[in-house]
Amino acid sequence: MQPRTSADGLNPVFCTIVPPHVLDKLSHSGDPRLAGPARRTLEADGLRRDRRRLTALAAAPATPTAGAVPSRPHRTLYDCENGTSLPGTEVRGEGDKPTSDASVNRAYAGLGATFDLLLSAYGRSSIDGKGLPLIGSVHYGHEYNNAFFDGEQMVFGDGDGEIFLDFTYAIDVIAHELAHGLTQYTANLRYEGQSGALNESVSDVFGSLVKQYSLGQSAEQADWLIGAGLLAPRVRGDALRSMKAPGTAYDDDVLGKDPQPASMEEYVETEEDNGGVHINSGIPNRAFYLLANALGGNAWERAGQIWFDVLTGGELTANADFARFARLTVAAAGSRFGERGEKEAVLKAWSEVGVPTAE
Repeated sequence: MQPRTSADGLNPVFCTIVPPHVLDKLSHSGDPRLAGPARRTLEADGLRRDRRRLTALAAAPATPTAGAVPSRPHRTLYDCENGTSLPGTEVRGEGDKPTSDASVNRAYAGLGATFDLLLSAYGRSSIDGKGLPLIGSVHYGHEYNNAFFDGEQMVFGDGDGEIFLDFTYAIDVIAHELAHGLTQYTANLRYEGQSGALNESVSDVFGSLVKQYSLGQSAEQADWLIGAGLLAPRVRGDALRSMKAPGTAYDDDVLGKDPQPASMEEYVETEEDNGGVHINSGIPNRAFYLLANALGGNAWERAGQIWFDVLTGGELTANADFARFARLTVAAAGSRFGERGEKEAVLKAWSEVGVPTAE
């Protein structure tokens, strides 16, 4: 069944940072302190996902005020006060002084860092290229173990304190969710199967690039972890995902072992999680890491530019698979850099993860 699209042609999306399979695992724990929040999070996500499918059919994305394309972000932060009504109570607008709420301030900074990278590195004003206002809501739900982009705004839970901490702690998570909006306004990748895994991977890529950009880290210096700092001390793990070594981010008695494959030889066929979008994204994630590491320097410059060119170039179809995306990155590297080392590095990266680049 094909996902329905809204009147403006955008695929309705509801993208969470914590995969459903992780929450499902937690929901079956014998410890009610772990199972309760996970079950409530799964229920809230299901309701929000269904609501998004319905509202997306009639809703058009907000458009900025006519005129020059803004060179500064327009951020508004809201506090849900542990409720689930969005967006909540406005607590900080663009240019306002920091509040006493650290979650609000972290979200504000994360949205700004994402805007800054897109503009400074790629000349793009906000996620739609036209200065779209950025909206974020914090303190969503009670012990809500997730963060999500619903097609219109970012939403962050506080975590349960047992497995997950405040979801504004990780700047790459903030940028990851916002990058789903970037994909929505460009290639509009369908959120299922390999195109859905690419959708997730693109968000991990730009989430990691925002983190590296904000810290001034080179590809070699970066940890290439997604969500480092989100896992509570009791959890045996470093993050939600590792782009450098998919499948190694965590190995915990409660969470289980990170199931991400690092190559097509380990590709997971499943009907869960929209065809494993959070699992198989490890394959293109590792390809990007391999490319960035081979090129060296700042990953947002050459490697990131190639990915951005593909995402915004108009040739990436909504139902693209890994091979189609890989071929386009090869072509983009040639168009951008000519017959230099970049193109060969792209070919080698995809070859190492088993994704073909030949027609």
